[in-house]
Amino acid sequence: MEGGANLDAQIESLLNVEKQMRLAGEVAGTKKAAVDIIQLCFQARAWKTLNDQIVLLSKRRGQLKQAVTAMVQQAMQYIDETPDVETRIELIKTLNSVSAEKIYVEIERARLIKKLAKIKEEQGQIAEAADLMQEIAVETFGAMAKTEKIAFILEQVRLCLDRQDYVRAQILSRKISPRVFDADISKEKKKPKEGDNIVEEAPADIPSLLELKRIYYELMIRYHLHNNDYLEICRCYKAIYEIPSVKEDPAQWIPVLRKICWYIVLAPHDSMQSSLLNSTWRIRIFLNCQNFGCY
Repeated sequence: MEGGANLDAQIESLLNVEKQMRLAGEVAGTKKAAVDIIQLCFQARAWKTLNDQIVLLSKRRGQLKQAVTAMVQQAMQYIDETPDVETRIELIKTLNSVSAEKIYVEIERARLIKKLAKIKEEQGQIAEAADLMQEIAVETFGAMAKTEKIAFILEQVRLCLDRQDYVRAQILSRKISPRVFDADISKEKKKPKEGDNIVEEAPADIPSLLELKRIYYELMIRYHLHNNDYLEICRCYKAIYEIPSVKEDPAQWIPVLRKICWYIVLAPHDSMQSSLLNSTWRIRIFLNCQNFGCY
C-alpha cells in the first residue's frame, strides 16, 4: 500500500508538470513529463496503472502530437517485458486504441497490430489474426520503409493462405509489383528535400529486399498450387533461381532448378510454355542436369 501510494503521488506530481508544460506549449517538457510517467509505471511493474495513464495522457485537452508519439513509442518497448500473455495483449490493445485514427502514429499502430496478430496465430486463431492484419493498409504509409511495407503485406498474404482465403490472398498480393524487388535501394537513399516525408528506417527484424523476394515467390507458389497453375509455379521458381544468393549456392539452386524442370513439363503446351522451356534450356548449368537426376 505504501509503495502504491508513493507511485500515485509521483504520478500526480508529474501530471501537474505535464499540464503546465502542455498549456505553455512546451513540446520537449510535455514529452518528458509524459514519458517519465510511463517509465515510473513500468519500473513499478504497475501494468494496470500504466494502461490507465496512457489513456489518460492521450485524452488530456490539447495534448500535443509529439507527446502522444513519444509515449506510444516508449510503451511499445515494454511489450516484451510483460509478465504474461494477457498483460501483453492488454497493453497492445491500449496502445492500439490510443493510436487509432492518428496519422502521426500510424506506423506504430501497424507494428502493434502485427504483434497482436502474431499472438493470435500462436493461440491457433488464424482467422482472427488474418482479420486483424487486414485492418491496416500500409501501402498508403508514406513514412514507412519500403521493405517494412512489403514484409507487412506478405504477412497479410501468408495469413490469408493459411486460412485458405485464396481470393483475398490474390487481391493483397497484387499490391506488390514484382519489379519492386529489382529496384536499386542505394539510389533511393537520397537526402530528402524540404517538405518531403522522412522515411523511417525499417526495424532490424525486417528481411532484406532479396529475402523478401524469395518469400513473395514462395507464397505465390502456394497460391498457384491451389489452382494447379504449373506454368506460373515454374515462373516463380525461375524467379527464385535468379536470386544471387540462390544462384551461387548449389545446395539451393539444384533443388530449385529441378522443380523448374518438373513444373515446366507438367504445364500445358502453349507459346508461353514453349518460350519458358527454351529459356530454361539455355541456362548453362541445366546442361549438367544428369548429375542431379533430372533425366
